Amino acid sequence: MEHRLNAVEKNRQLILDTLDYIWKNPETGYREVKTSAYMEKVFRDLGYELTLAEDIPGFYTVIDTGRPGPELLILGELDSLICFDHPDADPQTGAVHCCGHAAQCAGLVGVAAALKEPGVLDGLSGRIRLCAVPAEELIEIDYRTRLKKEGKIKYFGGKPEFLHRGYFDGVDLAFMVHTTLGDTFTVNCGGVGCLAKKIIYKGKASHAGGAPERGCNALYAATQGLSAINAIRETFREPDMIRVHPIVTKGGNAVNAIPDEVIIESYVRGNSFEAIEKTNKKVNRALIGGALSLGANVVIEDSAGYAPYQNNQDLLKVIGEAADIIGVPFHHTGVTSTGSTDMGDLSCVMPMIHPYAAGAVGTSHGKDYYVSNPDLACVASAKWQVAMLTLLLQDNAERALEVVKNYQAPFASKEAYLAYLDSLCSEGERITYEEEQAIIRL
Repeated sequence: MEHRLNAVEKNRQLILDTLDYIWKNPETGYREVKTSAYMEKVFRDLGYELTLAEDIPGFYTVIDTGRPGPELLILGELDSLICFDHPDADPQTGAVHCCGHAAQCAGLVGVAAALKEPGVLDGLSGRIRLCAVPAEELIEIDYRTRLKKEGKIKYFGGKPEFLHRGYFDGVDLAFMVHTTLGDTFTVNCGGVGCLAKKIIYKGKASHAGGAPERGCNALYAATQGLSAINAIRETFREPDMIRVHPIVTKGGNAVNAIPDEVIIESYVRGNSFEAIEKTNKKVNRALIGGALSLGANVVIEDSAGYAPYQNNQDLLKVIGEAADIIGVPFHHTGVTSTGSTDMGDLSCVMPMIHPYAAGAVGTSHGKDYYVSNPDLACVASAKWQVAMLTLLLQDNAERALEVVKNYQAPFASKEAYLAYLDSLCSEGERITYEEEQAIIRL
């Protein structure tokens, strides 16, 4: 094991250079052109042949040990968030890596570089797929909706999109190390899933001062809808871990005109698909009620977000052992996160785990977030991942084969899972006004 960890250490400067470049060049999901190009060059300079994603950022490469065994997928995420208040945010776009993905990419480079060092693959079996994947942060729903309608993507998240495209076909198990605050490496029990919503209230424009009675105020209708969501929060069951948090992205065009269109984006989060679907119907009913009370209409576009997930129990043991090997403090939080990730989508079709490497400070997704300790967040993360893959793939890949054998998939196949995601999607106006009645569609 020591020579493999030394192989990471040998490439320390490359790892830190990657962190520096990606931190300084943040791009949001499905826009990571510079980020992907940089990572592609690094991988090609290391001697890898890449399979590039078509029409969107991202790529993967497969390393064959030459000995039979399962295929292990290791990922790093390319995208940033938006936080205009962050000192390092792009002044035009507000993009900034206040999520830790820059460190993820640096860690992935560390793994890739180490696997090219002499002797590192000796004694390992199976194949290793390294993947730089776009669009984990589920933001800019309006932009992704346009991409979907243009046929450029089918799913908002990069991992379900890659899954749909067949880029993970042949993979048996997966892990990805995220970045977290503090100085202790951690893992949760799992995380909640989510459904993404775009809501468009439609009214009628009129002069706000001269003839407001001729208009229909879409903003007032939206306000009623948001108030109705707040009124039903006490009906959300605490065990379901429901979160609904809408934002208004368009509130009108001019202060002296009755707003004829208001746009809202939101999630419905929960720790099971059943809870998400049940709550989403309540939320839609509340949104429709807001429109109905003003005689407006509302278009609700529901799109599959991310799946709830539980970290694989067998892989939990592996990452704990790997942490001991590299000598970093490690802690199982014992809680389920109320955040969502498209690693959850992978958990529906393969055993996976999503642990956290320390090294950041501030507030996650906030204006004071920084990677303060690159040695932990990037270099030690890469060593942790190399130790994990070694434990899984050494000794004829016995540990990995055991993980795959014990895994019980929530869905029968990739196709079955994607078909379920498709069933969550709906769009269109939700009210049909007739002479004496209004017909609604949840």
